[in-house]
Amino acid sequence: MGAQLYGGRVADVEPDRRRLIARHALEVLAASGARGLTHRAVDQAAGLPPGSTSYYHRTRAALLDACLEDLVRQDEAEIAALAPGLVAGDEEGLAAVLAAVLHRWATADRARQLGRYELFLEALRRPELARALHDGGVAVRAAIADVLADLGVRDPRQRADWLVAAVDGVLFERIAGARASEPVDESTFVGVARWLAHAALAPEPPSAG
Repeated sequence: MGAQLYGGRVADVEPDRRRLIARHALEVLAASGARGLTHRAVDQAAGLPPGSTSYYHRTRAALLDACLEDLVRQDEAEIAALAPGLVAGDEEGLAAVLAAVLHRWATADRARQLGRYELFLEALRRPELARALHDGGVAVRAAIADVLADLGVRDPRQRADWLVAAVDGVLFERIAGARASEPVDESTFVGVARWLAHAALAPEPPSAG
């Protein structure tokens, strides 16, 4: 009887609690690096009672997996939200979307990107995390390829691969690279976004034959 009375409530609370923990774990990872990612630190960051994080993620590896899952979930949700506003062949529209995303990720969502970089570095030493990171990257690229296909791109998967690589490079330079100390405003990424949109939507080059 008790399980029936409270089962639904627990089922509702647990996904929210897991997402809360994963989100704050990613923030701890961004702020303190991989060495600073502990169950206690996440409990404190999330404002949860001691032991809450370890209840859901018993090991540090499980906590890293939770960070990655939340990262991919956020990326996919953002892509899905942006896609309906784009129209096939609309280069200026795609450029505006890319500029807005780059600006937001370099400012309001900067911690999320730093957490991403920490996961990349940690994956170099953890094969199981590297596999999960690869699978997550494939999923995100597939979502972007679907958007590009809807925009009329003939080779969406290949374009999605290099578009993601280009965006990653632009962000890294502004968040953790040589230009990280430079100020960022809404006009910072307009030029590179136009270049990326033009390249993404460019027609196939003529064949040699």
